[in-house]
Amino acid sequence: RKEYVDLYVDYMFNKSVQKPFEDFMQGFLRGCPARNWKMFLPEELQVLLQGHITFDWHLLEKNVMYKLYKKTDQTIRNFWTVFHKLPEEKKKMFLAFLSGSDRIAGYGLEHFTFWITDPQVENPDESCPYANTCQLILFLPR
Repeated sequence: RKEYVDLYVDYMFNKSVQKPFEDFMQGFLRGCPARNWKMFLPEELQVLLQGHITFDWHLLEKNVMYKLYKKTDQTIRNFWTVFHKLPEEKKKMFLAFLSGSDRIAGYGLEHFTFWITDPQVENPDESCPYANTCQLILFLPR
């Protein structure tokens, strides 16, 4: 039984995908030659391709720019108080809501900036926050 399971697993994870993977790898290396990737350590390459997965959330707060708000406005202070109390998973969900991804590109969080602006709606109590993911803008009603 063990030999059967080993052979089955080998087939499913290796042999059955070998040809499609070779085709993919050939096309990938045509566009991104391997010599360009060899300068990176595996960990650096992973960050470059997948982005950072751990964050300094206070640095994120420092990098925010405000439009129609000041950093000292009560709405902004409340936002950051609540944000910093969230569990890590919820903070990453906010990042996905804001940017479309729960990760930060390879350049790192110190270069990641976004805007918080007041959408100036008629009745802010009836409006929900929303985001423009392309321009990294959070529209936060007062």
